[in-house]
Amino acid sequence: MAKKHILILILILAAVLRLYGLNRGDTVNDEIFMSFRGIGMLDFDEAETQTTPWEWFDKLTINGLSDDQRLTDGKTIPWWINLSFHDHPLAVPLTQHIFMNFLGESQMAFRLPSALLGIASVYLLYLIGMALYSETVGLFSAGLFAVTLNNIYITRAGMQEPYVIFFILFASYLFLRARQNARYFIWLGAALGLGLSAKYTSAILIPIFIFYLLVYNRDAFRQKQFWLGAAIALLLFSPSVIYNLNLYREFGHFDFQISNILGNAPAEWQNSVGKEVGTPAERIKQFIPRLIATNSWLFLSLVAISYFSFLSAIIRKPTETLKKHAFLLIVTLGITGLIIGFIGPSYRFLTILTPFMALSASLSLDGFFHSNVVKNVEMKKWASGALIAFFIFEIFYSYNNQIAYYPIGASPAEPRKNFPWLTSLVRLENYNWGYNALGNWLETELKGKIPAITFDLQYQFLEKFRDSALKSGLARGYETYSALIVYDGNFDRAGRLWTLDRLHIYHAWPIISAETYSKYLKENGADFYKKAGFKNFYYITQPGYLSLYDISALKIGEIIPIKNPYGNETFLVYKSEK
Repeated sequence: MAKKHILILILILAAVLRLYGLNRGDTVNDEIFMSFRGIGMLDFDEAETQTTPWEWFDKLTINGLSDDQRLTDGKTIPWWINLSFHDHPLAVPLTQHIFMNFLGESQMAFRLPSALLGIASVYLLYLIGMALYSETVGLFSAGLFAVTLNNIYITRAGMQEPYVIFFILFASYLFLRARQNARYFIWLGAALGLGLSAKYTSAILIPIFIFYLLVYNRDAFRQKQFWLGAAIALLLFSPSVIYNLNLYREFGHFDFQISNILGNAPAEWQNSVGKEVGTPAERIKQFIPRLIATNSWLFLSLVAISYFSFLSAIIRKPTETLKKHAFLLIVTLGITGLIIGFIGPSYRFLTILTPFMALSASLSLDGFFHSNVVKNVEMKKWASGALIAFFIFEIFYSYNNQIAYYPIGASPAEPRKNFPWLTSLVRLENYNWGYNALGNWLETELKGKIPAITFDLQYQFLEKFRDSALKSGLARGYETYSALIVYDGNFDRAGRLWTLDRLHIYHAWPIISAETYSKYLKENGADFYKKAGFKNFYYITQPGYLSLYDISALKIGEIIPIKNPYGNETFLVYKSEK
């Protein structure tokens, strides 16, 4: 088979593993905190421990404490606040916003950009392998990267890391090309600027590239294309710069990420959710176990062999080996240092290292197939058969742990129990708990309807979204529906944010907790909700859950079981009319 046909086959395989069943897996991880805000480009997700400038400005105005002269046109929310979010740059939620505008508010829509970038990243790794070593190494790298679980997991989720991986690989390829043609520094600057606009961790490329140039190509610093590329990078990243400068001017600190880097967390963010990365010793201790938890044992074995081969080559031919593998070594050490030294070895951060692990492993495969061991025809057949078996296992392992509703080798009753030969703990990152099923049921139940009654909201900017939803629904001729939705139980925060809070914030549906429901009854009387005009009541809870509140008036009427894909009841909906 011609090499170009092999590459096409690899890319088709990469596409199938990333696109098939993309809406599977519940919305219970960090992808929701991007996509929820991406719907309306709204820096707000009801996090009490991590409030945002939108809330601060709104409170200042409501309390009459703001200086209207400093707010553009006297508006509550100043113009610059739309240039970034309080915790991350704008590129990822903006991309998801565009996709959801065209495809609707769905998992498919906000995950699709990640999947497409994942496919493109496979091709980029092929180009990098070819630029550094040979076309065969490029094909091995792309093949490994296309099927390995660690990358399939992250590119089937609407998180920032697929964007980071893509821009790291894109920038790396352009950097390698710039060694021979300085014009590529201009495109490199664009890739860096966009990468930084996706997530600050892309900045690891800057010291990596500078170190490489200082050692191997100092003349680059005297080329105008290098500095033009740097200017372009800064220009594309300038929205975040402007946002941070204005944030510092107004409140005396930078955004959440930069404040934590500087060790200057403001009072509003003393509880720095997501920054509990442990001590350096704890991060080092967790690094290998979490790699094992997110990769197949076969893939890790191949990577380990490649690293031992490299150490052996260093001992035998240090100068030649370092020169040959300099770029791969510097990138691998740089990203490993970022993970252990700063951001911590969480599952999603380890994915940034995966392409370079695949590239390292491909060198072992290439070396083996060009060695004397497989010189004769019979050995080539055995080696090729073993390679095909390896890829079949990797495809099965990835499908089993990310695409299948429930992995073979693990019980849905014990999802946290890991069987490393067949299953991976990374499955829990998008496990099918039943939130998707609940969300789909609610979408169907409320389709073609708008709320007849709504609640006042805490912030003026939220009321604007509520009013916009009502106006849009009326313009489309939707039926007004006097529903109240009450939820109760051990809801995952991210699962609730997408399944329930999204309908409340962006579609104006009155959705409250059982605690709030009970509180209003005590304060206003047993007939409060009936007097308010509610006629259709929904009480959402979990089987066997004992409520802490008086919800007896809601546990009547039709009982609708919500089942996960395995067939287990995960939620109960009590639907009644009064």
